[in-house]
Amino acid sequence: MEAIMWLLALIVVTAASLRLLHTRGSRGQVPVSINYHFTRRCNYTCGFCFHTASSSYIEAPGRAKEGLRLLAHAGMKKLNFAGGEPFLYPKFLGEMIDFCKQDLHLESVSIVTNGSLVKESFLRKHGKNLDILAVSCDSFDEATNIQIGRGSGDQVKKLYQIAGWCEKYGILFKINTVVNRLNHSEDMNAHLSTLKPFRWKCFQVLIVAGENDTTETLRNGHKFTISDEEFGQFCERHKGQPSLVPEPNSLMAKSYLILDEYLRFLDRTGKQPSGSILEVGVKKALESVFWDEGAFLERGGLYDWVKPETEKVCGAEGREDLVW
Repeated sequence: MEAIMWLLALIVVTAASLRLLHTRGSRGQVPVSINYHFTRRCNYTCGFCFHTASSSYIEAPGRAKEGLRLLAHAGMKKLNFAGGEPFLYPKFLGEMIDFCKQDLHLESVSIVTNGSLVKESFLRKHGKNLDILAVSCDSFDEATNIQIGRGSGDQVKKLYQIAGWCEKYGILFKINTVVNRLNHSEDMNAHLSTLKPFRWKCFQVLIVAGENDTTETLRNGHKFTISDEEFGQFCERHKGQPSLVPEPNSLMAKSYLILDEYLRFLDRTGKQPSGSILEVGVKKALESVFWDEGAFLERGGLYDWVKPETEKVCGAEGREDLVW
């Protein structure tokens, strides 16, 4: 059975990769999957954050929609809303989610959140247009979460609650974990086996120039860094989790297409951001930054990211093992 599941997963990834290559053709890079960091504001203070609150700017909804429409016309299939903390702006977030599905008809719409501000009422209203909800959880020890700067002691309880809401509203439940100096020795298997996320992304803590690399920046993530060997040991300890997707620095650093709050593509090689896609267009903006498409594919950037139509897919409403 495991061999069959592995083969099916390989077929899905291979087909998606071929679709990307076919779509690209002679047109150059195609922004198939975009991470839109529409705000830098956050209610947490994670010590290793690489998209820090250097600005309180947020785009007007009309201009944001115009930018997203341009991206869809350029080939975007999946859009992930990130921050900062997206749920600091629930009205804007809900409006954008509905627009992406109802007007742009994107294949997949997702959110990455720290979970603290997620409300059931939001998912009840907008969940039909949301494919994936990813919650950041770096530890199942609340003391560690507090030391990291993530939460005030109820991070794990809220994680279980959100998993139940995902089940209720048919949203794919995902967990993101940043493996760092404070949690790399932790064994998370028991909780992961209970929560059963459809995807568990494990990132090696990343240092980004100008964001979290010195005492002059809002965050200095160097005290949280770990070796490649330590990251590998964490992944080895959890290799039995079918949802595990390891992401070392070698794959993460330049493989994401990140759109910032000004609708500019960010460049992780140290160059300046692109011009706003509203001003220079998507093609020219892409040409001015470096995006490693090979690493994007290698890290599993293309996967089955559309939620099933008729079955509940995550969390565990009504399951006693998910009552916290």
